[in-house]
Amino acid sequence: MKTARTAVRAPLTRAAPHRPCQAPPSGYRRRMADDLFPVDDARAPHELDLFRDAMPFGARVGDDEFRVFPAGEDRLAALLTLIEEARATLDLTFYIFENDKVGVRVRDALAAAARRGVEVRLIIDGFGSSDTDEAFFADLVEAGGDFCRFSARRSVRYLIRNHQKIVIADGRRAMIGGFNVAEAYFAPPAENGWHDLGMTIEGPAVTPLQHYFDRLHAWTQNPRAQWRTIRRLIREWDPGKGKVGLLLGGPTSRLSPWARSVSFDLKHGERLDMIMAYFSPAQSLLRRIGRIARKGQTRLVMAGKSDNGATIGATRLLYGYLLKRRAKIYEFLPCKLHTKLIVLDDRVYIGSANFDMRSLYINAEIMLRIDDAAFADRMRAYVATHIAYCEEITPAVHRARATPLNRIRWALSWFLVPWSTIPSRAASISGSRPQLLCAQNRWHGGIFQYSMVWSIVPKRPLRKSSTLARNW
Repeated sequence: MKTARTAVRAPLTRAAPHRPCQAPPSGYRRRMADDLFPVDDARAPHELDLFRDAMPFGARVGDDEFRVFPAGEDRLAALLTLIEEARATLDLTFYIFENDKVGVRVRDALAAAARRGVEVRLIIDGFGSSDTDEAFFADLVEAGGDFCRFSARRSVRYLIRNHQKIVIADGRRAMIGGFNVAEAYFAPPAENGWHDLGMTIEGPAVTPLQHYFDRLHAWTQNPRAQWRTIRRLIREWDPGKGKVGLLLGGPTSRLSPWARSVSFDLKHGERLDMIMAYFSPAQSLLRRIGRIARKGQTRLVMAGKSDNGATIGATRLLYGYLLKRRAKIYEFLPCKLHTKLIVLDDRVYIGSANFDMRSLYINAEIMLRIDDAAFADRMRAYVATHIAYCEEITPAVHRARATPLNRIRWALSWFLVPWSTIPSRAASISGSRPQLLCAQNRWHGGIFQYSMVWSIVPKRPLRKSSTLARNW
């Protein structure tokens, strides 16, 4: 049987138009995020100076053409090119769309497209973009564009997050990734911009993305739309059986297609590479990562900088378990990390979803799964380019950090970050009730922690399971 030919091309690193990151002064003791016990950085200070975002690179998998944009300036150029070259339709949804220089450029490009006769539809999240008012989009609306907010009303839908980032031009070219429309998501490492990925798509994979957007837009515009409609859309979504699959995530009573797919692949996986902005998965997924790590085939690049120290603390709580199972853990230091990339055997996951409770079980997310060995090797090489600019978290480093006070703070972070708003959201949904899917009594390095994961389900008796494990 013939297999699809794959072409992978591009230089590995950027030749350096960006200014270098600021190197720490000699003798500097790093105090990252919420650490109260700094750890010496034994590496040479000039090492962080060398980091550059990679040049764009591409691949062809079957009939689909992909191009990956690691650098913010290239992502912004690709986004504006999609908008400027659109001739018939433009469909976009973003979690954050800020009123800043980048937001103005993108908005003006959309308004210009609408004036030349392109049908423009824009969805922004009501929570993520709450600081951007309707007046900011007045020019777009006056030009004939359509603008609406996901969960705009303080009602059933207000606390449901649409964390997706999608751009579709003429129904045949698209762009997805983890980036939002704001200056920080396109700024270089030297300015502590968010280190992220964007990817353009041209080919058959755009068709299901367009179908999904059409249904999402219709649901968002309908003031009487029922939440169960979007839940059913996510739950019943079929990503297909080809090399490229579109996966949706969201708060369903069962695992969403995104959570179900990555859970299955972790269960059967042999090798794992990950760059992840926010990492605090459920215990079942953590165990599956630990099983792969025992084989010596796991590299995890985590955030060393963020705008939210609690997310870093929640991640660090899990290091002890993973290190005991021989996982290689690295914290990325040059700038804030916002990348969402998983390379699992010959499969690549890329899109909007973090590997935490909210992105796995709660937020509306979109991920592309690409099953191709050559593309997986290329993305694995991309992961490897980050290692030199990270601090390796060895058992000794972790023990030095894990003071009793830090362990308490990490445990609180793990407990609070995933579900701080979920019970109140659940209680507000008509015809549903908050269901406790998992209650865990867990022992983390001498700390007894009680954690809960909630889901929105039709009214029926609650289910509860409890486990006690000395994993840390």
